[in-house]
Amino acid sequence: MHWADVIAEDLFKHNIPHVLATGITPSGPIHLGNMREILTTDAIYRCLIEKGGDAEFIYIADDFDPLRKVYPYLPESYEKYVGMPISDIPCPCGKHQSYADHYLYSFLNSLKEIGVQPHIYRAHEMYKKGEYNEAIRIALDNTEKIRQILENISKRQIPKNWLPFNILCTRCKRMTKSTPILYEYPIIEYKCTCGYEGEVDIRQGGVGKLPWRVDWPARWKMLKVTFEPCGKDLATVGGARDTGAHIVEEVYNYPPPALVVYEFILLKGQGAMHSSKGTALSSDQMLQMTPPKVLRFLLMKQQPNKHIVFDTGLGLLNLVDEYDKIERTYFGIEDEIKGMKDLEKTYELSQPHTIPKKLPYHLPYRHLVTLIQIADTWNDIKKILKRTNQLTTTLSPDDENRMKQRCDHVHYWLKHYAPDAVKFKVQPHLPKINIDEQQHQFLTHLYSTLPETKWIPEDIHNIIYTISEQHQIPIKRAFTTLYQILLGQTNGPRAGYFLSNLDKTFITQRIAEALK
Repeated sequence: MHWADVIAEDLFKHNIPHVLATGITPSGPIHLGNMREILTTDAIYRCLIEKGGDAEFIYIADDFDPLRKVYPYLPESYEKYVGMPISDIPCPCGKHQSYADHYLYSFLNSLKEIGVQPHIYRAHEMYKKGEYNEAIRIALDNTEKIRQILENISKRQIPKNWLPFNILCTRCKRMTKSTPILYEYPIIEYKCTCGYEGEVDIRQGGVGKLPWRVDWPARWKMLKVTFEPCGKDLATVGGARDTGAHIVEEVYNYPPPALVVYEFILLKGQGAMHSSKGTALSSDQMLQMTPPKVLRFLLMKQQPNKHIVFDTGLGLLNLVDEYDKIERTYFGIEDEIKGMKDLEKTYELSQPHTIPKKLPYHLPYRHLVTLIQIADTWNDIKKILKRTNQLTTTLSPDDENRMKQRCDHVHYWLKHYAPDAVKFKVQPHLPKINIDEQQHQFLTHLYSTLPETKWIPEDIHNIIYTISEQHQIPIKRAFTTLYQILLGQTNGPRAGYFLSNLDKTFITQRIAEALK
């Protein structure tokens, strides 16, 4: 069974309505590592529904959290907002209602594209509407019990006057500077480092929030959560998940939800992603460089407890090739991939919306990377494919749209992430180069054989090797010569396939020009 089916089966056995939850603070670009939590939950939710389970998938945006610091992607002017709820801070680009909206809306659009449709909760709305009021009262009434749990489990020292409630200062609007002086339901008296002393009534929504280690278990009870994954950093002994399980049982009288711990997604050469350090690939960036199906596949093929190293360079091409191969295997065009477990389920869970009824049109992704640098648009690429008999049928509207989207992805990847080794540009005129005697000899023989050469990759490849062997011209020298006169550089794509996609007359004229 696929890992998502195994987890869904365990949930299904309980025969209760399930609420599968995820939650992320939109304090910066929500990155690919965060997406693992979302897609892991989505896969389990889909499998549970497929089994006939009663389930809801929810996402809580922790947008009432304070801004912790001025992150690398923010201007220094945001220093004045540190400590304020991100839902109350101005949008960095000026186009959204708040700082939180700036990052959240981009993420929610990514979720739509990738086929994830959870019920959205926003923490700042829940607090301000008073939906947390009862949970806040219970926490404050159990301050000593929560203190003991945190100190015993997490081994943290808690200040004597501590309360499990972060007060939002009436004057400075910060949530990180206030210290409680006295609590007697429903009033908390406090003083703030800004110099203000006052009080808040916890019956009024939005006057503060529970600290994270209390907020998390409180919402499990409030929203009847039965399953929520978390990263390995939160699942350590004494971590937030550990203390949360004790708090929800001992304070809120609710069982801790089922758990799956997921590993980090690492960026090749950079390590774990951190938005706060500016070392992260946002979900939006990922979806611009690769099809949504491929992003889902990246996570569906690996169990959550296995770390993933994501390579934005040539590794991306390998990933798309792997997805395309599993798609052909799913439709019986290729033999099953050795070592790929639960192939059918992996493919089905990789689909954002519906499962195709037949194999979509396939054009090798690496070949598309070459073609798009020759022809630029899908319509121009189609002309090449038809001229070279690589496309002999009329594509369906779905296949047309799919290929146009793939062209957009390749353009973005070439511009932002592709290594220089795969980039090239066919020069409209002969580059300024000096052809030596050996190169001249190679081009002369190639020019003389072009009229009889079939303009297909294999024949082009063979004639280059034949000339090289017969006239003792190093093969590397032969290829370099072609790249120099066509691209103005010493390397390029596989010569046979590359040349076959260019017009034969153009190649003949370019060689003739180089021989003058």
